Amino acid sequence: MGYYTDKYFTRYVEVLKKDKRKVNVTYQFFPRKDCVVVGIDEALALLRYGTGYYKDESKAQETFDEILKIEKSLQDASTRMDKEDLLKCTSKKWDLRMLLNSYWVDKWNEIEVLALYDGDEAKKMEPVFVIKGNPAFFGHLETMLLGVMARATSTATAVKKVVKVSKGKPILFFSARFDHFWVQTTDGYAALKAGAFGVSTDANADYWGVESLGTIPHALIAAYNGSTSAASIAFNNYIDGHVNRMVLVDWDNDVIGTTIKVAKDFYKYLYNKEPNIENKDLSKIIGKGKDKIWAVRFDTSGSLRDKSVIPKDKSSLGVNPEMVWRARKKFDELGMNELKIMVSGGFNEEKIDLFETLDVPVDLYGVGSSLMKEKVDFTADIVEVDGKPCAKVGRKKGDFSRLKIVEKKYWEE
Repeated sequence: MGYYTDKYFTRYVEVLKKDKRKVNVTYQFFPRKDCVVVGIDEALALLRYGTGYYKDESKAQETFDEILKIEKSLQDASTRMDKEDLLKCTSKKWDLRMLLNSYWVDKWNEIEVLALYDGDEAKKMEPVFVIKGNPAFFGHLETMLLGVMARATSTATAVKKVVKVSKGKPILFFSARFDHFWVQTTDGYAALKAGAFGVSTDANADYWGVESLGTIPHALIAAYNGSTSAASIAFNNYIDGHVNRMVLVDWDNDVIGTTIKVAKDFYKYLYNKEPNIENKDLSKIIGKGKDKIWAVRFDTSGSLRDKSVIPKDKSSLGVNPEMVWRARKKFDELGMNELKIMVSGGFNEEKIDLFETLDVPVDLYGVGSSLMKEKVDFTADIVEVDGKPCAKVGRKKGDFSRLKIVEKKYWEE
């Protein structure tokens, strides 16, 4: 109905319909810079169910307006927890949706679509998605088609950059808190498609059917009066055993000291005795799953210098190579060779590249807000009309050789 569409697109389709103008066009979509394309499948789903027209547009509009009204009634009934009213509104809404659908004329089989695959790399201005057919059937979808590709591609492109420089070390996508929760599922899919190792919310993980990951947070440590040990022991006692225990150890701005204290307290709690450091007893509590510590996470603020770091300059602040080197050496001396070190806080392509160039012994990178700063814009142009070149000055039909024809049968099964 054009609810999410720029008005000029709905009006251009309206003109074509009312003027009974029938043309076959080649419509190409392309990114404004080199990228990892994601959003193709979602764009195809929009085309599959949105290509066509309403045979009685006035009745369709009236019905859609009624659906919008009933949506508000549904929200009101939900807020009031009024089950009877909620069921009544839901029933009415579905009756209206079925009525609206009865006006729909499906034209999916009258267009041809060519596309790359989600996860493919593409060059600036390279066509990644092409529609051939009558624009009166799909022109109203242009805003959404551009949007789903732009959002997912921006996320995937940002993730791919840090994945490449991490040299195979896992990247954890920790960006959910930096944007509206509605986009978490798309972002998580894009991140995983670009090579991220894990994501932080169930919504991020939903499309892939994987499980979200996370460490013991500062909030839990605060709830145990600032005791990282107490928070870690409680976490271990009550969180499902298959979950690897990852401890955040920068609460006291002493990642080495806090890690050692947590490990000793953890051992003492489990074995009811002090660990024998010379016998490498602490190695017994390092590993996967319950009653083990799998990893520690360094998340020192960029405005602070950890106690283990010798003051030098701004490079001594936050999570830095010296801190990790000192920690790794100390952990190994104590028998905690298998303890993973995860770093986070201000990590981006440049900082990860620095750590890898210096061969810093990091096992995992947690990356957050920097992955939301990448922006890949998409544009769509008609470049042919009825088989003849027709594009505005500066634009032309691109190279379609890498594109694959979208087989209709896969969308019918």
